[in-house]
Amino acid sequence: MSTRKTPSSVGGFIPRDRNWQPDALTPPYKTSIKRSPQSALLSFPTTLSEETSPVFGQSMLGELDNDLIHNFAQPGESAIGPRIIVHGRVMDENGRAVPDALLEFWQANAGGRYRHKKESYLAPLDPNFGGCGRTITDGDGNYEFRTIQPGPYPWPNGMNDWRPAHIHFSVFGHSFAQRLITQMYFEGDPHIKLCPIVGVLKTQEAIDALTAPLDMNRTVPMDSRAYKFDIVLRGRRQTYFENRKEGM
Repeated sequence: MSTRKTPSSVGGFIPRDRNWQPDALTPPYKTSIKRSPQSALLSFPTTLSEETSPVFGQSMLGELDNDLIHNFAQPGESAIGPRIIVHGRVMDENGRAVPDALLEFWQANAGGRYRHKKESYLAPLDPNFGGCGRTITDGDGNYEFRTIQPGPYPWPNGMNDWRPAHIHFSVFGHSFAQRLITQMYFEGDPHIKLCPIVGVLKTQEAIDALTAPLDMNRTVPMDSRAYKFDIVLRGRRQTYFENRKEGM
């Protein structure tokens, strides 16, 4: 049975380790050239509004919000592709659970195509797959959702660059200063080591932190495989990717 934690016993604004975060300017990742800061970074203390907890409750979720296989499908239909379960735990750097965190996730379909009006990849759309969902962590920081395994896709960075299969996450912890936007990759994907975005990471440990291992103990026989992806908010061990080094 889950033990509910009080807000005062979780979270904590542990400063980030700049050496753990990737460099903002990494020319092989082309869009970083225009997106990276042009001036020295400034550090500011957090404000009351940033430390005030947003309130998320299970009542805000729809019945199928955490089931991407069916939440966009017509009655009696389901999304096309290998079924998977993604699960894990949201915690702070010290391993303390972050309960009631809102997780939003979005991804391409099994063919590697997003449902987006500006999508340029010619892979077919799946009429029964919307590609997004959300859930809230339980009292021990655990989360879980069902989806299909996304496909890799080409992107106009270099002459022949492909993104590894991945799922995007947006996570709100106990304050607005604890928001994280990140990506989860899949163990064994050969595109991981070839991707210029992954190439901005400085160590294998960093890449491993974004790579979900296959979890055969959580699979559903004759139905779904499972992958485990833990998420750390703030601090030296923070799961990272698209945030500024200073946080938020």
